[in-house]
Amino acid sequence: MATPADTEARALAAIDADGLVACLRELIAIRSLGGEEDAAQAFVADRIAREGLRVDRWRFPIDPLRAHPHFSMEVERTAGEGVVGTLPGKGGGRSLILNGHVDVVPVGDEGNWTVLPWQGTVRDGRVYGRGAVDMKGGLVCALFAAKALVESGVTLRGDLLIESVIGEEDGGVGTLATSLRGYRADGAIVLEPTELVVAPAQAGALCFRITVDGRSAHACVREEGVSALEKFLPVQRALADLEARRNQAVRDPMFSRYRLPFALNLGRVQAGEWPSSVPERLAVEGRYGIAVGEPVAAARAAFEDAIRSAAASEPWLRDHPPRVEWWGGQFDSASTPVDHPVVTSLVSAVETVLGAPARLEGMTYGSDMRLLVHVARTPTVLFGPGDVRRSHRPDESVAIDDLVAATRAIVVAAIRFCGEA
Repeated sequence: MATPADTEARALAAIDADGLVACLRELIAIRSLGGEEDAAQAFVADRIAREGLRVDRWRFPIDPLRAHPHFSMEVERTAGEGVVGTLPGKGGGRSLILNGHVDVVPVGDEGNWTVLPWQGTVRDGRVYGRGAVDMKGGLVCALFAAKALVESGVTLRGDLLIESVIGEEDGGVGTLATSLRGYRADGAIVLEPTELVVAPAQAGALCFRITVDGRSAHACVREEGVSALEKFLPVQRALADLEARRNQAVRDPMFSRYRLPFALNLGRVQAGEWPSSVPERLAVEGRYGIAVGEPVAAARAAFEDAIRSAAASEPWLRDHPPRVEWWGGQFDSASTPVDHPVVTSLVSAVETVLGAPARLEGMTYGSDMRLLVHVARTPTVLFGPGDVRRSHRPDESVAIDDLVAATRAIVVAAIRFCGEA
């Protein structure tokens, strides 16, 4: 009689590492910026079907989603495409979702890359290209974990689902649409880059826009104008103080390795219209980190209070108060109890595969975990190959060894969580 260890060993032996790398290279080569995800979704749907899973591929309009309290989106779309593959279980086991997104951020100045960003280059044991780590690599791990289960003849008791989604980078519209289509499970793994750390907690992140008014004048008599740029400086100092206070108050051991787990970033600043004119308006857009479990309304209130206090101490700003808008990606925080089976199954799988104690930490970035937890009501954990520090930058890459290790851990976790028939 085969033992559970025998079953796991058989499934692990079926992992096609070379095929995984080749598939990732193909997926990287498909340009899938926000709003341009259809070709990547078609590729994933075809691969899912090729591996013998049942495929649900549908087109969803965006407008009906806008009224949902968890809707947020920065890239304008009129419609999107959803893809879910299902490996049906025999029955009597827990169901597991593996979630990954195909959308990627822009590549920036290609002159800063040493490889072509849309090619999928293999060099020194790593796969390079936009999306390699964030997070086409993780999604391909899910595909090849399911492939290994099918090819090894392992039958799970519970269903295994692969959700390939769009729009994660700018708010999560794809996972929202997938959740509202009725997809939920007893547990989920979002395959974001965690350095193979098991992360049952995710910080929140809110996009904002601050507008500061000034008064224009010719630069030769600039003192007769009011520079919106100069008037923004006390606001900037107030936000830096707010960031410091909020992070000094953190006592969550899940985030102990970070000095600023809930960072406040000013990412884009626009001011003025002409070099020899005093800028009459400044607009700054940024990202505001919020703590796990912190109510979004309370976090926004603290932010707006800091700006009001700064304006109250400056005569011009007191009469012309800065305006705050909450727009674009609005990522709530999310967490899952560390003793939940989706966490413990993954922890034990990681320890089996790596031969070392698993690390549990919180991730400081926003992700679709919060939609699975809050909308699909599915306990969720983050886990995947690669380091988020290599994402959103030139020469984005992921180690092939990490891709294989993550795939091995997913295979074992799926067998232990869903059960073997």
